[in-house]
Order: sequence, then structure tokens, then C-alpha cells
Amino acid sequence: MQPTNKQNPFHSNNRYRRIILASACACIFSLPSFAADTLVYKYRSKSGVPSFSDVEPQGVEYKLVKVGCFACNVSSMVNWYKTPLNTKAFASIIEEMAFTYNVEPALIRAIIHAESHFKERALSKVGAQGLMQLMPATAKELGVKDSFVAKQNIQGGTKHLAKLFKKYRGNIELVAAAYNAGEGAVKRYGGVPPYAETKTYVERVQILHMRYRRS
Repeated sequence: MQPTNKQNPFHSNNRYRRIILASACACIFSLPSFAADTLVYKYRSKSGVPSFSDVEPQGVEYKLVKVGCFACNVSSMVNWYKTPLNTKAFASIIEEMAFTYNVEPALIRAIIHAESHFKERALSKVGAQGLMQLMPATAKELGVKDSFVAKQNIQGGTKHLAKLFKKYRGNIELVAAAYNAGEGAVKRYGGVPPYAETKTYVERVQILHMRYRRS
């Protein structure tokens, strides 16, 4: 459910992203429930050509195209306090990466649950891949060669979480917001961005994090 300053694994190489987003625009509202949340902006270029980007356009009018994810569907009827948890899938990998990057296992599991519902082959229509929904260009930056390989995906996502955790001094609310909407959006709004999907995502990640901690 990302974002220039995000330098987020999910949003780099603007030219590449626009190609992916443009090819997806025709079906962008039919994304599967496990698609990663991405803030997609629609605007017209100087030449008048309709364009799409996950970077907020500057100096032009634009519309925010809302792309949902498993945990940021505002109209979801799931009871997040009672929905079944998955405490066994990828357990050894999560424990290894948690130790390697000093990130709480419960947080890694909460993000995976929120992003892909533990679907290893999850693929969004804008190109986000795998358990922690990594965009190809930034997955490469994180050393991930194949985002559909669970260990590589979780390693890349956890590495990014570690960066966010350090930046926001352990504030899970801001970590989740940046993972979803981007570091740039968090900075711009001085906290959780006022996007309905992001606020919903943050709330549900916090619920999942708390529940996985207690499980």
C-alpha cells in the first residue's frame, strides 16, 4: 500500500516506474487484494500526455490514484483484532533476518501479513513482488536478485525496515507510514500522511504487530 525521499526499495528509477505504471493504468482498480499499496499520481506532462508516477508531481495539477493492499482497504470487513495470525510460515528465515538486522520478528511478520498475507508469489499490477512487496529497481539496490525467493525478499524488506526503524527511533507508527507512503510523505506532513489508505494501513500494522508480539 510507494515517495521521492522514500528512497524506499519500492520507489526508485522514476523512468522505469512510469513505464510500469502507465502499462498498469488501464486495470489499476482491479488489483488483487494482496497487492502492495502504492501511491500513484496521475497528471499531464508539459506536452499534454497523461502520465503516471509514484512521485508527487510538482507544479502541475494531479489526481491521486488509490491502489489498495491487503491491510489498507478502508472498506475491509476484516476484524484485525481477531483475524487468524500466521506464526509458522517462514519462521526460520524471519528469525535469521530479525537477528541479522536487529528488527523485531513480530514487526517483520506484521508487515508481511499486511503487504501480501504471506503469499510468496504475490505480484501487484504496478510490479511490487513477493512477501514484502518489493519493486524491482529498489530490490536490486538491496541486493535482492529474485523477489519471489522468500529468503531474499524478507532480507531486502527487513533491511529496509531496519533503516526506517533507526531513522524514526523505533516509532512503529512512523515506520509503517514510511513503508507504505514513503519517507518523503512522512517528512512533508510531519507524521503519518493524511491518506485514508495509509492511516488505515498504519493502524492495522500496529494491531498485527501487537498481536504477533503476544503470540
